[in-house]
Amino acid sequence: IAGQAPGTRVHASGRPFTDPSGDRLRQWLGITSDVFYDSARIAILPMGFCFPGLTAKGADLPPRPECATAWRRPFMDAMPQIDLVICLGAHAMRWHMGERYRGSVDATVRHWRSGLGRGPFVVALPHPSWRNNAWLKANPWFDAELLPVLRREVALRT
Repeated sequence: IAGQAPGTRVHASGRPFTDPSGDRLRQWLGITSDVFYDSARIAILPMGFCFPGLTAKGADLPPRPECATAWRRPFMDAMPQIDLVICLGAHAMRWHMGERYRGSVDATVRHWRSGLGRGPFVVALPHPSWRNNAWLKANPWFDAELLPVLRREVALRT
């Protein structure tokens, strides 16, 4: 799972996705917390490991760019068995999807099938945060089309 960077609650807990967005993500994947946090089954590798701070309006800042530059390639190279990458957010999508990133999270998620059938299956998801509730409501195909395929792929690998 390629996320962005820890938010305030996760930064405080020291464990990724220990918030409502983590609950939603596990529901999307069709797995329990025990499976999700089993490092022999799932690697959670954000684009930045540290909390990047807040904007003036109180939103999380994006991950610091030097983080992924410094360590992402060595970490990914140490895990050659990865055959499914779940990208949450534009930074993860750009890094993992290359030319398949369509310039926005919305466009990239809409073209999720482009990640099928070559190398690792790379799937782009909107962030499971409450901030995307309007997008999810406006895009019922996400639940009907993408999530069943994602759950099947996750079940095959866990």
